[in-house]
Amino acid sequence: MGIVKVRFKVYNPADMSKYVEVDGIVDTGAIYSVIPSSLLNSIGIKPLERRRFLLFGGYVERDVGGAIIEVMGKRGAVTVIFGEEKDVNVLGVTALEALGLEVDPIKGTLKETEQLLLYSLI
Repeated sequence: MGIVKVRFKVYNPADMSKYVEVDGIVDTGAIYSVIPSSLLNSIGIKPLERRRFLLFGGYVERDVGGAIIEVMGKRGAVTVIFGEEKDVNVLGVTALEALGLEVDPIKGTLKETEQLLLYSLI
């Protein structure tokens, strides 16, 4: 399939007038999105907690917080990892789900997904 590159906006949920545009890759194997700490700090997003993540060479700790991400005119609230210097900018699967998007493996792009809703017949 190859790498799907994407440009997206990251907004401060407390003040939507503050945002940055980010170039990154879509990674359907990544749960969370990774945005450089410097960009998140520049729009006033603060970490909520610190979490431990497994890399190929061992464990690392990163701050995490919340942001609004916009892609293809769709916005959603997502958990973001405060990336460090060597981290890749990533749009993860929880962002795709929040936005109702999926990877089109034939075209190597993003596309809208069919939204499913479970309801009770009782």
